[in-house]
Amino acid sequence: MAKEKAKILMLVEGAKTDVKLMTHLLEVYGIDNNHTIVSYNTNIYTLYNEMFADGDPDSKDLLQVLKAHETDVSLKPIFDESYSDILLIFDLDPQDGLYSAEKIIKMAEYFVESSDMSKLYINYPMVEAFYHMKSIPDPDYCSYTVTMQELTARSYKERVNRENRNHNYQKFAVDRSECSTVIKQNIEKAEMIA
Repeated sequence: MAKEKAKILMLVEGAKTDVKLMTHLLEVYGIDNNHTIVSYNTNIYTLYNEMFADGDPDSKDLLQVLKAHETDVSLKPIFDESYSDILLIFDLDPQDGLYSAEKIIKMAEYFVESSDMSKLYINYPMVEAFYHMKSIPDPDYCSYTVTMQELTARSYKERVNRENRNHNYQKFAVDRSECSTVIKQNIEKAEMIA
């Protein structure tokens, strides 16, 4: 019996930057196009409330929760399909009034397997941090920080636009080598923070 081809649902937070980044990474790495990328159009804390509000996420079907949340009727059938894997990709958004470390820990402990309940990935502090490099590689990348004030004032995105190479996300990390360098530097920074 031939192994069935993977069919992956990637649920991202935002409709623009997040979708473009995931699409770009899949293209750059030559990953097949059997991925469906859907924007949740709200943050991780809304998903938390929809899945964990009654304390028992096992009593809910994630795809049906996502379908109920979807406002675009044409996208609802996406959540009736079967997927080999589901990836949830959200920003941490620590400036959000609903943020709590306990919620993040609970979700990270629950969404641990992409082929079962799904796998959660968190952008720290938000997806725009991927683009916060003045060059590729950027020898100063590990020293860049963001304040809670910048996040609350929503000025971090503007800062990234000012400080990133080419001042244009479309011209940032244009090939596999550059994307790999950015990813490597993000891993190094994450290890430094942890």
